[in-house]
Amino acid sequence: MGLRLYDTKTASLRDFEPLEPGRVSLYYCGATVQGRPHVGHVRSAVAFDILIRWLEYSGFDVLSVRNVTDIDDKILEKSALSFQDDFDPSAGDGPVAEPWFALAYRFEQAFHSAYDALGVRRPRYEPRATGHMTEMFALIARLIEAGHAYPAADGSGDVYFDVRSWPAYGELTRQRLEDMQDAPDADPRGKRDPRDFALWKGHKSVDPETASWDSPWGRGRPGWHVECSAMATKYLGSTFDIHGGGLDLRFPHHENELAQSSAAGDGFARFWLHNGMVTYEGEKMSKSIGNTISPDEMLAAARPRAVRYFLGQAQYRSQLDYRPTSLSEAQAAVERIESFLARALEQVGAVDEPDEAGSVPEGFRQAMDDDLNVPAALAVLHDTVRAGNSALADANTVAASSYAAQVRTMTEVLGLADVPDHQSHSADSAAHAALAGLVENLLAERAEAKVQKDFARADAVRDQLAAVGVAVEDSKDGARWSLQEESARG
Repeated sequence: MGLRLYDTKTASLRDFEPLEPGRVSLYYCGATVQGRPHVGHVRSAVAFDILIRWLEYSGFDVLSVRNVTDIDDKILEKSALSFQDDFDPSAGDGPVAEPWFALAYRFEQAFHSAYDALGVRRPRYEPRATGHMTEMFALIARLIEAGHAYPAADGSGDVYFDVRSWPAYGELTRQRLEDMQDAPDADPRGKRDPRDFALWKGHKSVDPETASWDSPWGRGRPGWHVECSAMATKYLGSTFDIHGGGLDLRFPHHENELAQSSAAGDGFARFWLHNGMVTYEGEKMSKSIGNTISPDEMLAAARPRAVRYFLGQAQYRSQLDYRPTSLSEAQAAVERIESFLARALEQVGAVDEPDEAGSVPEGFRQAMDDDLNVPAALAVLHDTVRAGNSALADANTVAASSYAAQVRTMTEVLGLADVPDHQSHSADSAAHAALAGLVENLLAERAEAKVQKDFARADAVRDQLAAVGVAVEDSKDGARWSLQEESARG
């Protein structure tokens, strides 16, 4: 069985076969650069980075595109409230609002910094909305000619998509038009139906002149949805394999993309993939109640590799729940992997580069082919680490080398190996890695003793660890260890 992906449009798992053999075309929605990235942004980027890595490992050439929305209502609003700090009060100057394009570029760089810190690779193309006006004009003109869009009759310069002209509108989210909310675009007096959405927004006197472009319908700027349709088809063609993004983008953004592209005659995306949201102890994150955590705060609290592990550990469609212990648990898991690879390097030497697609365990392959079941894939990864530690304890260098090669390949597929983990050189991290290596070695000895039914030796190892503050917990997945609190040790 090959790769199967859950398609939001059909609400089903489908066998994935690309349009063009050996080549996958993929578009996923990037940032609207109105502020610094939040945890949902980076969770989505990590999820699609893992998908791209798995597709490439499976032998596909992936043409990936991720857009940057660098002109938007919220960008203009934020720039009006953001002031440059390089003015000279002695010269009688007052604070000057930051230009919208400067604010957008500043936050675009903040997103790149977050992606880079977490090992999210750059897509093949990362187009900005402001660089693709010609393509948007062409798409809007096609929709008007086909009778699916119209310039507003009030002379505002707005152009709207006529939702009632397209009977399939609502097919992505399986909604009836009558049940949908009004589209919050421009002046509703120019619309035929309050649910029609803007393709082009006529220039308003309160907006900067630089935030408008000449168009066949007058000066203005694009609506949010039209830019993605125009850029996706420019770089990937009228029909392409995968369109992705966060679950919150299904409606109205992706619904509107699908409608306008289909109405213009494009096949558009064959698969729609959406990643789940991030919650805080089961609740929706909200600044108003203070239960949020930013990528910057995560990276300050834990090593980048641990943050990447946490963000990627759930199945991409699932809700990812953050708890105060989440990063420490992720860090412990990462250090178990690192400890084994470090010990293997020391005892076995350098591991040869894998040269065959079969160098991951079959269980890992099956899990990843099952709609990117990363939790099951991680279980295989940690099983392999435990087997590798046992091989090292037995001085079985051939088996240990094989396990190390598999572990390294799995970490590359999951993007853990590529994280620029600068903090790993700190004294605390080095000490913890050294401790992890010693503990894992003893646990491997204990596991072997239990296999040999030498339970006295197994108990002695457990007591030895407990005496120095290391708690051992047995589970169906093997032994786990953690540091006890000082008070718990008496």
